[in-house]
Amino acid sequence: MSSSPALSARGSKLALLVVGLCWLAVLFDGLDMFIYGSVLPHLLETKTFGLTADQAGDLGSYATFGMLVGALTAGTVADRIGRKQLMIGCVTLFSLASGICAISGSVAVFGLGRTLAGVGLGGLLPTAISMVSDYARGGRVAITIGMLMTAHHAGGILSAYVAKWLVEPAGWRAAFWVCVLPLLFVPVLLKFLPESLSFLVAKGRGEEARALAGRYEAELPAAAVKKTAGDRYDALLNLFRGGEWAQTLLYWLASFGGLLLVYGVATWLPTLMRGEGYALGSALSFVVVFNLGGIVGMLVAGRAADRFGAPRISAIWFALTAVGVYLLSIHMATGVTMVVVFLTGVFLNSAQTMIYATVSIRSTPDSRATAVGWTSGMGRFGAVFGPWLGGQLLAAGNGDWGFTAFALAGVSSMVFIGIAALRSARQPQRSNDQEQLAVAH
Repeated sequence: MSSSPALSARGSKLALLVVGLCWLAVLFDGLDMFIYGSVLPHLLETKTFGLTADQAGDLGSYATFGMLVGALTAGTVADRIGRKQLMIGCVTLFSLASGICAISGSVAVFGLGRTLAGVGLGGLLPTAISMVSDYARGGRVAITIGMLMTAHHAGGILSAYVAKWLVEPAGWRAAFWVCVLPLLFVPVLLKFLPESLSFLVAKGRGEEARALAGRYEAELPAAAVKKTAGDRYDALLNLFRGGEWAQTLLYWLASFGGLLLVYGVATWLPTLMRGEGYALGSALSFVVVFNLGGIVGMLVAGRAADRFGAPRISAIWFALTAVGVYLLSIHMATGVTMVVVFLTGVFLNSAQTMIYATVSIRSTPDSRATAVGWTSGMGRFGAVFGPWLGGQLLAAGNGDWGFTAFALAGVSSMVFIGIAALRSARQPQRSNDQEQLAVAH
């Protein structure tokens, strides 16, 4: 598409606007996701609602179950109402749900709020990824998605500071009221965020799509071929035909362990660190450092995978994660612990991404979306199980085993992805950076 320098500069600014708006939306997503783990030590110490450790684990799982529902339904809803409207709906939902948590007077009401928040959180990220993919400049889709995903960890950092600054002087409810503030961002999205080009093309709104593509200097996507229910069912069956069933199950098991580890640690890190004898302020500082590591990890994992191969990097990353998580069960000098937490964040938060990259690379083009989608979906069950597991261990007086249990999950994922890599016949790596990064959580 040819254009004048002035139009090109204008298109760059508008594309940056789309990415910036989506980045802020995902930042709020991360804040809402991590805020529960950040305030959890306070909730348990003050016995809010008479909360016990096993109930706290259940509450953590409610949000991740909601995320499972949101992620599974986001595509269907977006196809009906559009990606822009779905993003706005997701931000509105998890913001209002945090308001329910803030005014709740019982565990049941609080749990309802966290479940509804999870639905919005689960639907937002894949939708935001689709949006920035449409408007990323040519050849920069992968790095744009990688940058977008740093917002989730930036939200985790923000959640720790919100808890440190507000919980002691104003109480835990104040932290959830902060998570309602993204409602003020909704009018900005309504006014400035354009609709997805892919959605416009799919709905036959070609003139509108061409006008937007021209403004944003974006490549107009080709019209997608609609698949019938039979086509989708056949694509799923292909994952189990010709001996592929073993490979598929290995990927699913690796994904289950990976997301169990990701969300188990995200929920229980401050509480487990308190149990190891660190002050609350230090425990929340570990959340900041952990998410800083996550940002670095997301930026370097793709480059390492390009050089050494995604399956190898995934297995190595999980092994290093397991070592780091296990070391956290040992009370060390605060400076040493900070380094371990940072490195654990680097490896943990990108090891799961490399599972998706491996599945994507090893799949045929016609089965790739199904293979990655189901691998992600099976992993979500691990995301539900992880927070629950941590709560059960603490309730049974086995909090010391928390980090060990999560480390074992990392070892299991290392083994499963390693066996899958050894079994897989070598195939030429496809140009597939976008899909490798698109489902990192």
